[in-house]
Amino acid sequence: MSTELLQNSANNRVRTIADYQFGKGAGAALFPEECTFKLSTTKRIRYVLLNGVRIATVRAHDGRFTLSIEGAERLWRYLPAPTYRVSVSEEVAEFIMKGKNAMAKHVLTADPGIMAGDEVLVVTGEDQLIGTGNALLSGDEMMAFNYGGAVQVRSGRLI
Repeated sequence: MSTELLQNSANNRVRTIADYQFGKGAGAALFPEECTFKLSTTKRIRYVLLNGVRIATVRAHDGRFTLSIEGAERLWRYLPAPTYRVSVSEEVAEFIMKGKNAMAKHVLTADPGIMAGDEVLVVTGEDQLIGTGNALLSGDEMMAFNYGGAVQVRSGRLI
């Protein structure tokens, strides 16, 4: 198989996964044609790179994406608020930008469509992206609970 065919196949595959995970159209927004791929030892897509920077990793156990902060920014620009967003109070924004976890008591709003285990965007009340990570609770639970973790932050973003 030619390199061009492999590239097209990989691009179609990651776009399809992103459309499934984040909604129709998210794949094209996240992964332009210029993306390159690093494969695992089993020849499956492991990392998606854009201009040499990792924007997403395919989780081996479920085939879904985890996003780098660069990938989260691309998704944040595409998805309308409040989709996949967890908004936190300003008083903890600095900690989250440093990669600290978001606690339920600091959540101002959360997309009710979020389920535990989803990849989410952590934003300020003004919808400024400050981090990305794994939801520990559903969106409704984040709003209902006053204790415990809400988002396991993978990486933060300095504004």
